[in-house]
Amino acid sequence: MKAVGITGVGVYLPEEVVTNKNLEEMVETSDEWIYTRTGISERRVANQETDTSDMAISAAKQALDDAGLAAKEIDLIIVATATPDHAVPSVACLVQRALELEDVPAMDVSAACSGFVYALVTGKQFIETDTYQHVLIIGSEKFSKIVDWTDRNTCVLFGDGAGAVILSEVSAGKGILSFELGADGRGAEHLLVSPESGCVEMKGREVFKFAVRQMPESSLEVVRRAGLTKEDVDFLVPHQANLRIIEAARERLSLAPDKVAVTVKQHGNTSAASIPLALYAELQAGKIKDEDIVVMVGFGGGLTWGAVCLKWGK
Repeated sequence: MKAVGITGVGVYLPEEVVTNKNLEEMVETSDEWIYTRTGISERRVANQETDTSDMAISAAKQALDDAGLAAKEIDLIIVATATPDHAVPSVACLVQRALELEDVPAMDVSAACSGFVYALVTGKQFIETDTYQHVLIIGSEKFSKIVDWTDRNTCVLFGDGAGAVILSEVSAGKGILSFELGADGRGAEHLLVSPESGCVEMKGREVFKFAVRQMPESSLEVVRRAGLTKEDVDFLVPHQANLRIIEAARERLSLAPDKVAVTVKQHGNTSAASIPLALYAELQAGKIKDEDIVVMVGFGGGLTWGAVCLKWGK
């Protein structure tokens, strides 16, 4: 089968920054309380005129430019989101319309914060089997519209943003080497959007216990499936939900702090957009290099989890 990898990356972050100090004026909380428990100092919040699809479109265009592709070369669009503009149509169809890609299949994936990995693995299959050549994968979220800004337990956590990648055939030996996807619906009530209020609700302690176990386990599992050891891993790009959870995964992989993407301080938890946003930041900083072994791992509501191990480069 073909080797499939990431050939372009793009992002979008709203301009408005909401700091922990700002939140002190809105709810009973403090900068110290938020930062010591989560590692978050600020987050981006989209304005009323900007929805999930708008951010997705901007990130997609940047990813296309980075890959050196015209929009018309895309064969499939997959958007991972838990905060679509509407129940119907999908965000992917709105992206398709904006990119003027008539008849190109488009669909959304709903796996909460694991959604980007789910979408990535789904897109990979179509290229491996020679069905499509180039797949556009987007993680885009506007959690600010489903956050209860009077609930200090959740409003401090989330931010808005979008990240996109282009999946294409790459050189033999590069690209996605292995993956793991999983779910445990027994934990469905731990993280959900309330049908009454329309706002996200979370049992933080339960989600934390799940995440500190699952993120490291999934990271090690995809390394094993790739026929590698943790000593072979050059860089970790984890879901940016909580600094303590990220640290647990880093320690299990025995990685130095400078080998782990950490953007949670500036972005908060951007759900399905989290991993591509963090990936872009580290690429811009020159920390991920050609032929590096990179692990991307996430967890989310459902409960769900997913990880990939890849060799970076085209």
